[in-house]
Amino acid sequence: ADIFIIQITGNLMLAAGKEVKLMGGVKAENIFWQVAGNVSVMAGAHMKGILLVKTDVVFITGSTLNGRILAQTAAALQKA
Repeated sequence: ADIFIIQITGNLMLAAGKEVKLMGGVKAENIFWQVAGNVSVMAGAHMKGILLVKTDVVFITGSTLNGRILAQTAAALQKA
């Protein structure tokens, strides 16, 4: 199985209603997002993979994650 490491020097925002699509048999546990800034996943968005985040992660109500969060500062999971 292939492993993907995606490095981002700034922030990562997954817009409302968008989703990360995995094709060709790729599994969420094989996607690593290394983010130097923060991560925001907006309402209705669907994130996949393992988040390795330097600062904080925020998931807005209605968003989902198929994976894990490892953040150095904070992880906020909002619920309405």
